[in-house]
Amino acid sequence: MRLATAASEAYTTPLAVSELLGCKQCAAGRDQDEVPGRGAERAAGYPGGWAPRRAILQVGSEDAQMHALFADSFAALGRLDNITLVMVFHPQYLESFLKTQHYLLQMDGPLPLHYRHYIGIMAAARHQCSYLVNLHVNDFLHVGGDPKWLNGLENAPQKLQNLGELNKVLAHRPWLITKEHIEVSNEGLLKAEEHSWSLAELVHAVVLLTHYHSLASFTFGCGISPEIHCDGGHTFRPPSVSNYCICDITNGNHSVDEMQVNSAENVSVSDSFFEVEALMEKMRQLQECRDEEEASQEEMASRFEIEKRESMFVFSSDDEEVTPARDVSRHFEDTSYGYKDFSRHGMHVPTFRVQDYCWEDHGYSLVNRLYPDVGQLIDEKFHIAYNLTYNTMAMHKDVDTSMLRRAIWNYIHCMFGIRYDDYDYGEINQLLDRSFKVYIKTVVCTPEKVTKRMYDSFWRQFKHSEKVHVNLLLIEARMQAELLYALRAITRYMT
Repeated sequence: MRLATAASEAYTTPLAVSELLGCKQCAAGRDQDEVPGRGAERAAGYPGGWAPRRAILQVGSEDAQMHALFADSFAALGRLDNITLVMVFHPQYLESFLKTQHYLLQMDGPLPLHYRHYIGIMAAARHQCSYLVNLHVNDFLHVGGDPKWLNGLENAPQKLQNLGELNKVLAHRPWLITKEHIEVSNEGLLKAEEHSWSLAELVHAVVLLTHYHSLASFTFGCGISPEIHCDGGHTFRPPSVSNYCICDITNGNHSVDEMQVNSAENVSVSDSFFEVEALMEKMRQLQECRDEEEASQEEMASRFEIEKRESMFVFSSDDEEVTPARDVSRHFEDTSYGYKDFSRHGMHVPTFRVQDYCWEDHGYSLVNRLYPDVGQLIDEKFHIAYNLTYNTMAMHKDVDTSMLRRAIWNYIHCMFGIRYDDYDYGEINQLLDRSFKVYIKTVVCTPEKVTKRMYDSFWRQFKHSEKVHVNLLLIEARMQAELLYALRAITRYMT
C-alpha cells in the first residue's frame, strides 16, 4: 500500500522533514548536497531504545527499501516515530506493520477517525504507556476530536465508555471474556440508539484494542522513549548527554558515562558465549528426541498443565506496583484492575484448545467478514512475525530457529491458557531459561514493569536485532491470544 505521490514528496524533501523533527541548529549548517532521502531517518534522531544507537542508525543506511518505508511512514503520519525506527531492524515485518496500522487508522472502516485514535488512547492507557497515549492525543486532535474527551473517559460519549470493561479485561485477563462482555459493550446493539455498536464497529474496536495493547508491550519491551522534540524525550540518558547536540549523539560522539556502561556489560562475555552453545546443544538433542519417539496425547496434555502452573510462579524479584500518572489514568476506569495469573486464586478457567477455535479457521474469517481486508492484513503480519528468520543465532549461521520461535510463541499462549494439542510443552523448559521467561512474561502481561536489567539479562550474547525480533514474536503472539478470546466471545454472541 504505497502512498506514491506523498511518499515521493517526502522522499525527495529531506529539509522539510528536518525542520519538523530534526535539530535546527545543525540543520542550518548541514551540507546542502546531502544524499536525498536520508533526511527523514536522520531528522528523527535516535529512537531511545535499549539497542545501542549506532546499531539502529546503521540499519538501512544503504537500503533503498528502508528509504521507501521511511518515506511512506512519514507521508502517512507526518512523522517518523521511534517505534518505526526500532522496527527497522526487520524491514519485512515493518512493511506489514505499517500497512496494517495505516489501514486501521486511516482507511475506510466502520469507525470514524477520531474514535480510532481515542480507542488507541484507551488501550495504551491500560498499560500506562504515556508514549503511545501522547502520540494519539495529538492525532485525535488533528482529525477533529473533541478536546473535552481528553479530560477523562467520563467525558467521552457513552458508546466509548461502554467499551471500557472490554478494554480492561482484554488487556489484563482476556481468558475471562465471555459473550456477556460483548452484550455489555453492545448495549442496545440492534436498537437505533446513539451509544449502540454494530458488529462491524465492535470488531474494528477489538482489533484496535489488541493492536495497541501489544504495541505498548513493544514500546516497553524495547525501552522506547519519546521523540527528542516531545516531553520526556531521551529522559533515560545520563546527565552528561545533555551537553551534546542530538546530532553529536547520533553520529557516535558518546559520553564517557555511556562508554563505561557498555564496557561493564561485556564483563561476562565468556559466560554468555557458553549460554549460546548450551542452547544450540539443547535444540540438537530435542530434534533427535523428536525423530526417535513421540509423546502420547495424555503425556502432552500433562506437560501443558505443568508448564501452565509453572508460568504462574515466574516473576521478577523487583516486581513492584506502578501507580499510573493522572494524565494516563484519566483515560480508563478501575485503575486497580491488573494482570492476575491464569487459573490462580482457586478460580478454574477451562483450557482454550486451538483445535476448537483458532485464528486460521475461525477468527480470520470473522474479521474479514465484518471488516473486509483487515483479516488478511493481520494474518500476513502474524505469519511474517512467526516465520521470520535469518538462520542465525548470535555468532552462529545456517541455524534452523523454528523450534525456538515456536517455543516462544507457544509459551506466551500457554500463559494465556491456550493449548496446541500437537505441541510438546516439555520443550519450553529446555529452551527458555528463567531470565528469559521473566522477560517474556513481563513484556506480555505487565509491560509497564519492564526494566533494562531484564532486557540485558537474557540472551546476553545475542545481537540487539535478535532481541527486537523476540519482541515482534511477543507482541504478535499476545495480539493473537487476545483476539482469539474476544472473537470467540463475539462468535458465541452471534450464535
